[in-house]
Amino acid sequence: MATRVSAILVDITALDVDAIVNAANEQLSPGGGVSGAIHEAGGPELAVACRRVSPCPTGEARLTPGFHLPARYVIHAVGPVWHGGGDDEARLLASAYRASINLAREHGLKTIAFPAISTGIYGYPLQEATRIAITSVREALKKAPAIKRVIFACFTPEVLEAYRAEGVEVQPDVVH
Repeated sequence: MATRVSAILVDITALDVDAIVNAANEQLSPGGGVSGAIHEAGGPELAVACRRVSPCPTGEARLTPGFHLPARYVIHAVGPVWHGGGDDEARLLASAYRASINLAREHGLKTIAFPAISTGIYGYPLQEATRIAITSVREALKKAPAIKRVIFACFTPEVLEAYRAEGVEVQPDVVH
């Protein structure tokens, strides 16, 4: 059975999946946006666990338990800050997505949810980041047949529309 890839308008912290991906900084410390929300929902133990596995260079990912989240694990992926496209941003963003899928595969996880990495405060243009996300995830899934479901968790209708425009199946906004 092929992996089902879909997008949904949802708060990623509410998803009951094996792992959610945190759009993290290199120190894996609580920040704003999705990272702040994940740390808040995960509880103080999440920050402690992050300190044990940090730092995490841009383009890489680290795994921690999910603690108080419905997700069993959090994969902390560090995407690049956008500097106009000439600082290897595309390669680094693709690498963050691939590293996340690889961690999920290595730990036997079957369901994973991604935010739109680097598109918030890091300023990566949404359309380009969406194309990279989809291409990178689909490529990495070829080596991870045990992963059965990938969700692109979209925080705004604009982000959901970017995934829809790239041909990703859009799901109703309730996932269990």
